[in-house]
Amino acid sequence: MPKIFLNYDQQIEKLKNEKNLQIDDELYAKEILRQTSYYSLIGGYKDIFKNPITKKYKDGTRFEDIVELYYFDESLRQLFLRYLIKVENEIKSQVSYYFTEKNGENQKEYLDTKNYNYVGKKNQRDIDRLIKILEGYATKPADYHYINHAQKKYGNVPLWVLTNALTFGNISKMYMLLPQDIQIKVSRNYSCVNESQMISILTVLVKFRNVCAHGERLFTYRTTDSIPDLPIHMKLKIAQKGTQYVNGKNDLFSVVIALRYLLSDGWYREFIKELKILIDKYLKKHDSISKQELYERMGFPENWKKITRYRKH
Repeated sequence: MPKIFLNYDQQIEKLKNEKNLQIDDELYAKEILRQTSYYSLIGGYKDIFKNPITKKYKDGTRFEDIVELYYFDESLRQLFLRYLIKVENEIKSQVSYYFTEKNGENQKEYLDTKNYNYVGKKNQRDIDRLIKILEGYATKPADYHYINHAQKKYGNVPLWVLTNALTFGNISKMYMLLPQDIQIKVSRNYSCVNESQMISILTVLVKFRNVCAHGERLFTYRTTDSIPDLPIHMKLKIAQKGTQYVNGKNDLFSVVIALRYLLSDGWYREFIKELKILIDKYLKKHDSISKQELYERMGFPENWKKITRYRKH
């Protein structure tokens, strides 16, 4: 049956009477639903609390249990986004540096197909699309004062200026479409990651970055792409199904592994420290979800906290 509109009182009645959810403070529940929406809160976070057979909430599940998981996931998004932006900024800096080092600072260079790997129909389509995006930023009136300034004063927007306005998706796509010599120069800034591994890692990180930025559910998110097998997978003795690692390939833990290779050691230690505190605090305060179940949903192995003990290679 199609979904029908329910007002806040009807939403609360449905949760209580049809779905077996315990709601003690209806005014509080109504305010939370107003702030977050039924779809974002209930639709996004109900599964872990439901009986898969009856489709109702497990006995004793409280409205607050769902709200607290929602806020935990929100804190996860904020944490991961902060460190993903550090990676994004570094990639932007390096792509613009090595591209300009080779081709010069004139904007016509990054708008010229000859400066990309213009081989094969798919690459050609992707490069044409990328150049159109770059041209839009470089030549049209922009909401970015630094681009307008470069256009008006110099009639040229160097790549190192333009990259500030580009998305992580834009710059990652550019990296993937550049000639191999530039890809290699960028990847050499990261120990134990070659250019093809970098492409796979960036593909996954862009998707997780977008989930964080758009307020979507993060802790159970999985991508269709995977990061490559890396030495950390083996060192953590992550379980395998056949030849495939069970964790750390397309789940949230894959981001934890990827950041091990792309963040500086200092930043990474700080990231793991904050992540441990966040997860431990949630598990200590709430007994509605077990540690094992939370780890499983996030794709975290039991020994994930040991990740900083191992070298990357």
